Amino acid sequence: MSFPLNSLAVQGLASTPVTAEMLVIFVLILLALVLFATERFPIDVTAILIMVLLMVLEPWTQISPREGISGFANPATITVLAMLILSTGINRTGLVQLIGRKMATFAGTDRRKQLAATVGVTGPVSGFINNTPVVAILVPVIADLAHEGKTSPSKLLMPLSFASMLGGTLTLIGTSTNILASDIAAQLGAGSPGLGLHAFGMFEFTKLGVIVFAVGALYLMTIGVRLLPERIPADEDLVEEHALQEYLADVVVPANSALIGQTVGEALGDDLDIDVLQLIRYGERFDEPLARKETHENDTLRLRTNRETLEDVIDAEGLTLSGGPRTEDDLHPEEEEPVLVEVVIPSGSFLVGETLTSSSFRQRYDANVLAFRIRGDVVRDRFEDIRIRVGDTLLVQAPPDSLTRLVENEDFIVAHEFDEVTYRSEKIPFAVGIIAGVVALPALNILPIVVSALAGVVAMIFTGVLKPTELYSSVEWNVIFLLAVVIPLGIALQQTGAAALLGDAVATTSVFLPPIGVLWIFYLATRLLMSVISNNASVVLMIPVAANAAQSIGANAFAFVLAVTFAASMAFMTPVGYQTNLFVYGPGGYTFSDFIRVGAPLQFLLSIVTVLGITFFWGVRV
Repeated sequence: MSFPLNSLAVQGLASTPVTAEMLVIFVLILLALVLFATERFPIDVTAILIMVLLMVLEPWTQISPREGISGFANPATITVLAMLILSTGINRTGLVQLIGRKMATFAGTDRRKQLAATVGVTGPVSGFINNTPVVAILVPVIADLAHEGKTSPSKLLMPLSFASMLGGTLTLIGTSTNILASDIAAQLGAGSPGLGLHAFGMFEFTKLGVIVFAVGALYLMTIGVRLLPERIPADEDLVEEHALQEYLADVVVPANSALIGQTVGEALGDDLDIDVLQLIRYGERFDEPLARKETHENDTLRLRTNRETLEDVIDAEGLTLSGGPRTEDDLHPEEEEPVLVEVVIPSGSFLVGETLTSSSFRQRYDANVLAFRIRGDVVRDRFEDIRIRVGDTLLVQAPPDSLTRLVENEDFIVAHEFDEVTYRSEKIPFAVGIIAGVVALPALNILPIVVSALAGVVAMIFTGVLKPTELYSSVEWNVIFLLAVVIPLGIALQQTGAAALLGDAVATTSVFLPPIGVLWIFYLATRLLMSVISNNASVVLMIPVAANAAQSIGANAFAFVLAVTFAASMAFMTPVGYQTNLFVYGPGGYTFSDFIRVGAPLQFLLSIVTVLGITFFWGVRV
């Protein structure tokens, strides 16, 4: 695979005439943007669609079947796959949880220490473990730290996500974006040696990453913490937080009720928007499963439903309203089982694209869903047929054994720690040693990163850190499919001359802007593109364009590639721009505007710091 570049002088758009091939590529890119932004189909389905179109339209895209599937065999794709598996190995040992608990002990109830510990631990760890699973692991740790320390989780969870992004800029393996950018730079450099591009070293941009992390951490500790709202109360009560009081009710089955002798499932059926949370009989409480339990006289049924449906059922079945729980303690007095937790849906979960009905979630986990937090909005009824997306948060009531199964299942992020979960803590020394080797071997130029990462996977299997059966479940296959399609899309962008056309268009700004100004434009353009599509897709599309523009104006192509790479890791302004933001969106109770208020100043500040840092360390001119 190669990315040839044409040497072009800045002569306006006429230097690269628009061709039919370019127009086809632009249409495919626009189609990808629309499908990714609207989430009309799952990411992996959209990726396969674009891949097929690239190959079917070969006369215009210049992508042969071999090139169309080349993304699957690309070193960047394989490296990302291996790093996801290695991150899972670290997770299985409980190392990050152990660090988190020590962090909680250190912070106590001091809010400054809580924030400092959150940022100070998350950033460095994210430099060596893929930052997405780091945040997934730390969400329950930080949420519990906040509540135990009498702090609103809203004050810590957004900084957790932001710190993970900042930490991802510290090393080559901090994010999949860095790995992909490194591979594209190497391919561009091989095709056009005059560019001076090469694969990134393990710590090649660490000096800039340290400055970016330090500035970002200082912002979060000073300005950011003042801008963050307290959406979630420090003294957590999930019933009050989700305003469920009007949706929970107790009804008594009187002597003359037609429900007597029927099972709970027969009595209320599946066609009504009602969940029976508990059956209370002479002070004894019965929980899941209740569908086959027979209803007796004077039983109290605790329901989750809206007022209109409740009134209809009371009238139809002759039930008597007897109040209802107003707080979490009322719902489960004296910490009775089951318990309430928030469950976040991560990328790759089997629930993504499904509904509660189609996924049989209740039946699988003996769990009731009491509320549904979707992109900041709380839905308390009629959510059975809502299609679930990444980042959606469910308020779940379930017995402890079911919650333990949820915690141990990578399809969910449970925003609360459970002592019942077991880790392979005895394997921590092996896991740490393996990650150290994976980092050291490429850094010392002994092995390429792809070989080092794969060797690390094998080592984790042989040492028992991971079981062979866990390999496939460790991989976020939608990420792999996305990489596999954006790589040939990047090839098409180059081979049709579309990248040169766009590069020349941006290069014309050098007439009235110095090279550092053009560099800043690429940083901002990458950030704008990332608000529509993923960070990896942004890197693939922008790096060839940036390299062309740098060549056109006689600038340092490596500086432009770094600007795009760093910009693609900084998604602070929207909750949907990066997976880690989606993970904290629900548990933090944030609104869309919260990310703009806190993230926009940080985004602008780091754009200046990054561009100046690149100019200082590597220079803008050749």
